[in-house]
Amino acid sequence: MAQPVHIVTGASAGIGQACAEHLAATGARVVVNYARREAEAEAVARRCRELGGDAITVQADVAVDADCRRLAQAALDQWGRIDGLVNNAGTTRFARHDDLEALQADDFHAIFDVNVIGPYQMVRAVVPSMKAQGRGAVVNVSSIAGIRGVGSSVAYAASKGALNTMTLSLARAMGPEIRVNAVCPGFVETGWLKAGLGERYDKQRAAYAASTPLQDSVQPQDVAEAVTWLLTGAAKTTGETVLVDAGKLLGNRQ
Repeated sequence: MAQPVHIVTGASAGIGQACAEHLAATGARVVVNYARREAEAEAVARRCRELGGDAITVQADVAVDADCRRLAQAALDQWGRIDGLVNNAGTTRFARHDDLEALQADDFHAIFDVNVIGPYQMVRAVVPSMKAQGRGAVVNVSSIAGIRGVGSSVAYAASKGALNTMTLSLARAMGPEIRVNAVCPGFVETGWLKAGLGERYDKQRAAYAASTPLQDSVQPQDVAEAVTWLLTGAAKTTGETVLVDAGKLLGNRQ
């Protein structure tokens, strides 16, 4: 059987990079998507090849439907199939939840365009080929913010809650050929989050770890392991949201 082909959106850094490289290490062929960071995406593709897989890079903005369709077609043009889709591309605006003047309608539109509409459009773009080949899997990279109503902003938490609900709808609608699941990471140690939190980063990371049963935060690789399992194993798992949060949802140890 030919090695599987997976598309990873927002794969130039952080969780997306970890997912692309982890999948490549299994021998998979990976489409490394990026919106602006071409050099970083090319470096990820090179690393994927070093790890034993194959990779191409494709620039596309998931908020644009034509770009989503072009991204899916690039995988088909290169390898003739699409086995997995990782909807990882995301955006936010950092704003205190109690400051209702910090977000405007445009902020909600921009965040939902990428975090909700983008995944929907990507699923729509890959479904025909997955259905035709009789199987496929989608993993939406969501967040614990969508479950607990926390995170970088109200708009971000709301978008991830919507993504979780959409996962349920699509899992029901796309079966039996296509499985759709989500992963909900907690505090993930990425450059993106560090830049967003600034001087608050170290304090919040320590507080997060102290509040979990595992006494730790989350690394991108931890999320990538869960994503890979949902794509390549988990044959009877669909419509689930898998928490990768060091037990944060459980609360403090007793």
